Amino acid sequence: MTSGISRAGARLTALMPTRTDLADMRRDPRKDLLAGLTVAIVALPLALGFGVSSGLGAEAGLATAVVAGALAALFGGSNLQVSGPTGAMTVVLVPIVGEYGPTGVLTVGLMAGVMLVALAALRAGKYMQYVPAPVVEGFTLGIACVIGLQQVPNALGVPKPEGDRVLVVTWRAVEEFVRHPNWTAVGFAVAVAAVMLVGARWRPTVPFSILAVIAATAVAQVAGLDAAQPIGDLPSGLPAPSLGFLDLGSLSTLLAPAVAVAALAALESLLSASVADGMTVGQRHDPDRELFGQGLANIAAPLFGGVPATGAIARTAVNVRTGAGSRLAALTHAAILAVIVFAAAPLVSRIPLAALAGVLLATAVRMVEVGSLRAMAKATRSDALILVLTAVATLALDLVYAVIIGLVVAGALALRAVAKQARFDQVPLDRGDHSAEEHALLAEHIVAYRIDGPLFFAAAHRFLLELTEVADVRVVILRMSRVSTMDATGALVLKDAVEKLQRRGILVLASGIRTGQRQVLDSVGALDLLGQDGGEYATTPEAIRAARDHLETTGVLTAVPAQKPRTSSEEATR
Repeated sequence: MTSGISRAGARLTALMPTRTDLADMRRDPRKDLLAGLTVAIVALPLALGFGVSSGLGAEAGLATAVVAGALAALFGGSNLQVSGPTGAMTVVLVPIVGEYGPTGVLTVGLMAGVMLVALAALRAGKYMQYVPAPVVEGFTLGIACVIGLQQVPNALGVPKPEGDRVLVVTWRAVEEFVRHPNWTAVGFAVAVAAVMLVGARWRPTVPFSILAVIAATAVAQVAGLDAAQPIGDLPSGLPAPSLGFLDLGSLSTLLAPAVAVAALAALESLLSASVADGMTVGQRHDPDRELFGQGLANIAAPLFGGVPATGAIARTAVNVRTGAGSRLAALTHAAILAVIVFAAAPLVSRIPLAALAGVLLATAVRMVEVGSLRAMAKATRSDALILVLTAVATLALDLVYAVIIGLVVAGALALRAVAKQARFDQVPLDRGDHSAEEHALLAEHIVAYRIDGPLFFAAAHRFLLELTEVADVRVVILRMSRVSTMDATGALVLKDAVEKLQRRGILVLASGIRTGQRQVLDSVGALDLLGQDGGEYATTPEAIRAARDHLETTGVLTAVPAQKPRTSSEEATR
């Protein structure tokens, strides 16, 4: 037990910040400070918007961006990752708020943080690489749709209807707008979204989101537009850290939502860090350390009233594009947001909700990479199916179920493709030194089959069906040197086939069984069954000689009617 604790302690120590991190931050601080300022300007409306969308308010989004953003930057596994509240996490949090209230969300965030630290200690970060690209693309498309639909009530200027299904809420919001239209809110949302989308094409480096929000706020204040509902009062500073929200009796009830939040935080953070790696040269994130940093961030954020956080792909991309080279940029982004919280809360509180809705609508549109979607759709039918199923499940169910469905379907289709590679072919016997007459006679009594590829649960039963249908033979030779893999199902099917053939009086010989497959054959009794009559041989020629000796000993060389020799064309079709 002591050694296990020591190993766990050593693993956690390896996840801590290093001197290299400090050296990187000293290399070019001016660039990092400028990048951090730019990211903070981009992150401010997003943090406010996602806080409002989650149901905990704009102050929760700001607290998350400051606290989680700083801790994830310091302890995370990527030099370029920027963390905070995200649209994907908001999608998961809305139904949790509806069922368990704000305190439930804070408890879920704390539990998810502990789970992420545990995953880091177990070195689970490497498994992110096994998520197929169509699942990621479908997941992203679904999230973009949900984020866009979530903004409809604020964009239309109507109170958010009751409900935890985004499609239902959106429909009810549209019905309310038809009864009581608010064109001022619609104008603000459309104008802000249009400025962001057009401006991004014209000048990608200019933070049009904050410019559009400032302009919308100024217009609303100068013109006295009461229809443009503002965010409302914000506290001037972060609240004191507290565990007052924690109810130990509710932990078991909140376990499932916490698992969902932890899974999403891990998936999105590692995906975002991978995107950052792909945008740079020489930068590689540590997935386990990234999980550790996100875990600490999510443990701390609820203490200050913040929502669960993840790595944010959009903000990370801005960070990379503006020249960030170290963690200093993400730390600067959190520090600037902290200054805004303490010094400019009254100004921020006047921002119209419709303007924030426009920011998030534009963000949702920019999340969709049309080129990537088109490539996935054209790649294979399987990829297109996985993408569509994941996106639809994200929209209709929730993100965790969507990823699970995508992974299950991808796994099933992959198994189907691998199973199709398995071949079971009759092959001609090697004549060796024998005369043509003797070879022809042997070929009428002995048949050889070569098993090529995997012999496992997805392909084994086809093998059984084909093998047990052989007729007019006395000896079957199984050439197994090309079996790439075998599981217990494959071994059991092989054993079943051998037993059926033996009951018909057919001798079964095997050649070329690999060392790695002997254990699974032995575990189900197939190896003993093959060895009862000396039926296992290292090479096929040895098996052929044993088959000939068996026929000569039993005197059945002429017992089987002669078969018509196959032509070369007939042989080629098998």
